[in-house]
Amino acid sequence: MTETLRRLRRRRAVVKPATPSASEGLSFSAELAAFLTYLEHERRMSPRTLRAYRSDLESLLEHLSRAGAPLDPTALTADHLRAYLAEIHPRTAARTRARRISAIRSFYRFLVRRGRAPKNTGELVRAPKLPKPLPRAVGVDDVFRLVEGGPQDGGLTLRDTAMLELLYGAGLRAAELVSLDLERVDRQRRTVRVVGKGNKERLVPFGEKALLALDRWLIARRALLAEVGKPGEAAVFLNAKGGRLSTRSLARRLNARRDAVDLGRRVTPHMLRHSFATHLLDGGADLRAIQTMLGHASLSTTQRYTAVSIEHLRDVYDHAHPLADPPEES
Repeated sequence: MTETLRRLRRRRAVVKPATPSASEGLSFSAELAAFLTYLEHERRMSPRTLRAYRSDLESLLEHLSRAGAPLDPTALTADHLRAYLAEIHPRTAARTRARRISAIRSFYRFLVRRGRAPKNTGELVRAPKLPKPLPRAVGVDDVFRLVEGGPQDGGLTLRDTAMLELLYGAGLRAAELVSLDLERVDRQRRTVRVVGKGNKERLVPFGEKALLALDRWLIARRALLAEVGKPGEAAVFLNAKGGRLSTRSLARRLNARRDAVDLGRRVTPHMLRHSFATHLLDGGADLRAIQTMLGHASLSTTQRYTAVSIEHLRDVYDHAHPLADPPEES
């Protein structure tokens, strides 16, 4: 009996699985693919955001391959990541490096939550400090020139006016505007229901002038769809072929309107969103209400507009108050 027990113990020792070597650990490429799938299907991130994550993390993977570093994310150390940042430092801006560190941290956070990594190695690397630029707003008079100054003699110019009225009148992001469907516009209540960052939905009011511009465009829109044979299109804003307008086309149309009114300065769709918030604040609107209309998750993001408003007040003071600029002594 004793000899039999000894033979069984020797046999178990032979078949005991060995500890995996480093080369048998996680595959960076496989884990990256799983991470991107998670972002797309569970977090429902936009294709543009997915491309940014993929590009940032593939950049790290390429560096590791060139350097002969481990391609197992659990084997990477802070020194590996610092070497990567040192390599890209000469050819990237601080904001780019900060974004890539953020992508690495998000990737490791995913691995830790899935039990695939013991710690977030990305948290061991310090991100560069970035200045927080103030939002760039367009003056009220310039906004009126943009919205009202263009020709109104054709369907697509009516579309452009309606787009600018909603961008400024409701503070929408470019992507929110072009993704807007007819069923999400309530003309009676003058509201639009949009899906913003993080797949969060919000209800935003717009004004009477925006409604008039929208009504004019919707008449032209029906004529356009009848002409191209696409009566079932859901998008509010269409291109010349009856398809949904892209954000790139929106930016081009804004540039064309800027040139038509000879504005003489750069204007982007997002600057009209900034102008919406800044002008509301100047008019005495509550900061919490502006946060809700903009769809900001944090009030601190909305509070950046108070600095812009203070700068505006300083300009008013300097131009109007008799003590702001005392006369020079002779």
